[in-house]
Amino acid sequence: MVILLVATTSDPASIGPASALLAMPGWHTGPSLQDAVSFVNKEVRLIKVDNSLVKEDHLDKRWEEATGELVDEIIFLSKHAASSSRPSLTVHPIGTPHIGEGEVLVAGGKPGWAAPPNPRIGPWLRLLRTIAESHKLTPEFEVTLEATHHGPLTNSPTMFVEIGSTEEYWRRQDAAQAIALLVWEGLGLGGGIAEGDWGRNGGSNKILLGIGGGHYAPRHTDIVLKDGVWVGHLLSGYSLPMEDPGQSKTQLNTEAVHGTWKEAIKVAFEATKSAFPGGEILAHLDHKSFKSWQRNVVTTFLLEQNIKIGKASDFS
Repeated sequence: MVILLVATTSDPASIGPASALLAMPGWHTGPSLQDAVSFVNKEVRLIKVDNSLVKEDHLDKRWEEATGELVDEIIFLSKHAASSSRPSLTVHPIGTPHIGEGEVLVAGGKPGWAAPPNPRIGPWLRLLRTIAESHKLTPEFEVTLEATHHGPLTNSPTMFVEIGSTEEYWRRQDAAQAIALLVWEGLGLGGGIAEGDWGRNGGSNKILLGIGGGHYAPRHTDIVLKDGVWVGHLLSGYSLPMEDPGQSKTQLNTEAVHGTWKEAIKVAFEATKSAFPGGEILAHLDHKSFKSWQRNVVTTFLLEQNIKIGKASDFS
């Protein structure tokens, strides 16, 4: 089993951390994949591609066909763009579970799909915060989760690690070094114990399935920053499209509220379940982000699906 670490030469926030990582010891040239080049260090395969990362569909399958090596997980190094222009260091799962058939896909994926979330997301968020603090990147840079969004299509547990939010910060060498160190320490390439190996955990900790909130999921992030919390998919409010039934909302049933929100929850839960065999998944609702009728139908639907609901204290 190998870990694919993917960078694109067209993105300074991607190639910068990759170059900083390759300056560390232990790397040698690996097999080529079509137009991509690779480098090997222990079980890690760092691949440099030229395309936009969200267009690199089925990279795990393509690698397996080209090399015969089975892919255990994928980590993409990328830029993050935001209208706020705020400098940030982010991690997130990928998928487009809320997109319905026939809807426009602006950044890869496919309708009703989510990749298994990489189990490293929670532990790496905490490690990234520690590294950012020790390198005095905080409070200038915000260290945060992002909600599930965009492609590319994969079948392997996947995560994006990003530098945001404008070109000034994408090219920051100190941010690139911090991401390189996150990968170096997080994958145990320096000889230490890797962070976020679910197999070593023994299934003893809770997995958070985030429901509701904004794109940066601040209430979910606050919980994940506690030691021992793992992260599944994070469905922000915009990933839970609900049609207002326009009637008395006191006794709504879930069938009365149309939209792709139910499918999004089911897909996100099943993908999370596949990434954490034997784990206990708890849905955590950002209550303040919902109207009361929305919160009621979401809660009812979770119970109908036998998805447990957890409060912040349940993750301690």
